[in-house]
Amino acid sequence: MRSSRFESFLQRVFSTTDMTTQTELATVLQINRSAITQARRKDTVPARWILQLFRTFGLNPLWLESGKGEPYLKPPQIEEEEFKHIPKVKARLSAGGGSFEIGSEIEGYYAFRNEWLRVKGSPERMVLMDIFGNSMEPELKDGDAVLIDESQKDIIAGAIFAVGVEDTILVKRIEKHPSKLVLRSDNKDYAPIFLEGPECESVRIIGKVIWAGREFT
Repeated sequence: MRSSRFESFLQRVFSTTDMTTQTELATVLQINRSAITQARRKDTVPARWILQLFRTFGLNPLWLESGKGEPYLKPPQIEEEEFKHIPKVKARLSAGGGSFEIGSEIEGYYAFRNEWLRVKGSPERMVLMDIFGNSMEPELKDGDAVLIDESQKDIIAGAIFAVGVEDTILVKRIEKHPSKLVLRSDNKDYAPIFLEGPECESVRIIGKVIWAGREFT
């Protein structure tokens, strides 16, 4: 039995996309499911559907309608660049008493895999900074570079954050209590920093530390 025009169209769409149901097709075409039922009954394929599938997946309109030619006129999707270049700023994070080096001048860019960055957070809001001081040893050492996601500012117990206190910037673990913040170091030689009441208002959560790198000499 010869396939209808609509059924042939549907088979071609399903064979070249990750769609498997008419409901999914309706979502991509931004139409009601009933519109597909009506098109099947009339054995027609609206031109607007062909255009939408071309725009979304790069499917060849002639191939969609008749099966002639190649399935694609352009790649099914624009491939994301494999690497993202993250800026490294001159400002340094203090793992000690505090840093007054808060300049945001960019001194270079470092490449990270885009796929990995997107799992971790928002690549567009990430920045690299150097550590100086030993208050976060053994986790973070003097000279380490850390990757900070400035989109992640919600305090998570046990996580490490870059934090600004008045005109200094620090790297610490943060604990949040009612009307109080505690900035803790991993190095037990450094006492916790307790901030209460109005002092908490001077604290700026710069972002969450999501990666650290180290050079060996």
